[in-house]
Amino acid sequence: MMKAIVIEKYGQPDTLELKDIDKPIPKKNEVLIKIHATAINDYDWSFVRGKPYIYRLMFGITKPKRQIPGMELSGTVEMLGEDVQAFQKGDAVYGDISAFGFGSFAEFICINEKALVKKPKIMTFEEAASIPHAALLALQALQDIGKISERQKVLINGAGGGVGTFGVQLAKQYGCEVTGVDTGEKLDMMKSIGFDSVLDYTREDFTKVGRKFDLILDCKTNRNPFAYIRSLNPKGIYVTVGGNLLSLFLLFLFRKLISFFTHKNFEILALEANKYLDQINELSLQGKLKSRIDGPYPFADIPRLIQYFGEGKHKGKVVIKVA
Repeated sequence: MMKAIVIEKYGQPDTLELKDIDKPIPKKNEVLIKIHATAINDYDWSFVRGKPYIYRLMFGITKPKRQIPGMELSGTVEMLGEDVQAFQKGDAVYGDISAFGFGSFAEFICINEKALVKKPKIMTFEEAASIPHAALLALQALQDIGKISERQKVLINGAGGGVGTFGVQLAKQYGCEVTGVDTGEKLDMMKSIGFDSVLDYTREDFTKVGRKFDLILDCKTNRNPFAYIRSLNPKGIYVTVGGNLLSLFLLFLFRKLISFFTHKNFEILALEANKYLDQINELSLQGKLKSRIDGPYPFADIPRLIQYFGEGKHKGKVVIKVA
């Protein structure tokens, strides 16, 4: 048996239950992982509530198809499926498992070996659990789509969460001037990790302050896409990694048209899970990238922490210690 945070119907996070359930057995291409740490993400907030409703096409129409939420983990390999090649029993591993399923809010999980990579020894389990989803959203948005280059002016909207706290560190590798937008309670923390200037969105609308940027990384997408045009320099690039579905839908519909008439590029990132984790590992080993962890918190606090995350109160990545 094992303990897990279980969802049986859509609702508020406080409807989640800590239960004893059967410990899984790995299939041929799976590994059984003893989970040491996990983290909260936007998917968990949407998964538990079944909102926005369009997500139910993926999670289950009337009730969740999977019992256990959670998509990031770090842990150790306990058992191997007979066809597993990449790992040995006892290996320390971590990863974003979303390409192969969910279920990291548990003491154990069976998951395809391709969902994981080996954890560097210098990295704690808590640090490792905070990295794969948020750090790679930031890296792929800035590097692959944003084509970030030396000494650009960069703005990160929703900068006080996981993606923003990694994004500023990555942008600083290029000597960029980075502005962060979030709520007042997070501004001091944002300054402490490298933001050159910060804006409280409850007091200032960054699209109306007259400043222009070469690259915008948007973690919230909480405005009409046309509002971002005035905040970009000529040939500037706007990249969103998620947020309000209506704004994302409008952006998807009109981004090519906007780009054609303004000569400013508007892009939506489709994350490739775990792509470039080797690059993130190297930056971490060099001391150039550090996790900003909110926690770690006890395993039983997960329902409360999902609500905390959904209300946008977290600073950095919300991490839970499981083992």
